[in-house]
Amino acid sequence: MAALFGSRVRRLRTAAGLTQAELGRMTHVVSTRITQVERASGAKPTLGLARALDAALGADNLLVDLWPYVYREAFPDWSRKFMAYSERAATIRQYAAHVVPGLLQTEDYARAVLSLDALLDGEEQLEERLTARMGRQERLISPDRPELCVVLDEAVLRRPIDGDAVMRKQLERLLDAAAERHITLQVLPFDQGGHEAMGGSLTILTLLDGTEVAYTEGADYGQLIEEPTHVSRYKVIYDRLRAAALPPLMSLDMIRSVMEGNHRGAKVPSRSERRRLAQEQLQQSGGGRLRGGGGRVPRRRARP
Repeated sequence: MAALFGSRVRRLRTAAGLTQAELGRMTHVVSTRITQVERASGAKPTLGLARALDAALGADNLLVDLWPYVYREAFPDWSRKFMAYSERAATIRQYAAHVVPGLLQTEDYARAVLSLDALLDGEEQLEERLTARMGRQERLISPDRPELCVVLDEAVLRRPIDGDAVMRKQLERLLDAAAERHITLQVLPFDQGGHEAMGGSLTILTLLDGTEVAYTEGADYGQLIEEPTHVSRYKVIYDRLRAAALPPLMSLDMIRSVMEGNHRGAKVPSRSERRRLAQEQLQQSGGGRLRGGGGRVPRRRARP
């Protein structure tokens, strides 16, 4: 992608009748930096340089749109591979233990989370990471958007990130997202105790051809799992998390309560109470009754 970016810069510069030195002066860099960009050598172009080149060459955001793919090449192979899988996934299933997943973050919330990285190298790098993260959210409104199922630990709702105003907007974003037919949100309450994914986040991706991969991530590590046997194990873990989480409607009620500030200290319904409410919802919607394990049993037809 760096080579593609460089070739586009060279083609646009040539078409504009500019030398590398002239383009460098227009973008406030030395001519050798333009040479590096065009040859895809040296440091990759920053977001600021991509914007400056785009403006100087009248590229109509072509270079800015290409930049996230160039930026991605700085990531480890396994991370780039996971991003590539994500872009082709038909279904994304996620468990988030600490923060709202990137696909559902508001810009202010994302900025606050990204700024917590102890290894962050200044404001420019923060802006680059933020732009890349926000750009990935466009997948959710594209024609080939995936089905997104997210289980949020209750801690995600209660951990204040950058103050009340930012958190309120983030919780509102979650409620708006859940109104979309292709997005399902559930909350895993504290009363469920310990579980197998407490160490960090878990993502299961299903591609159009049925291929499945898993990805686990902690504070300072990430792991892509492609071996089918191991992926199956993580699928079981995720299914257990979904089964233990509040049903979608109750989850949204909890998000609203936290957002309004009146849920703190309130009692989360017990498992038996949640089961009773879920049974009532099924009956009201014309569904069947629940099995002991949460499965659905069709109603018997009346005998003639």
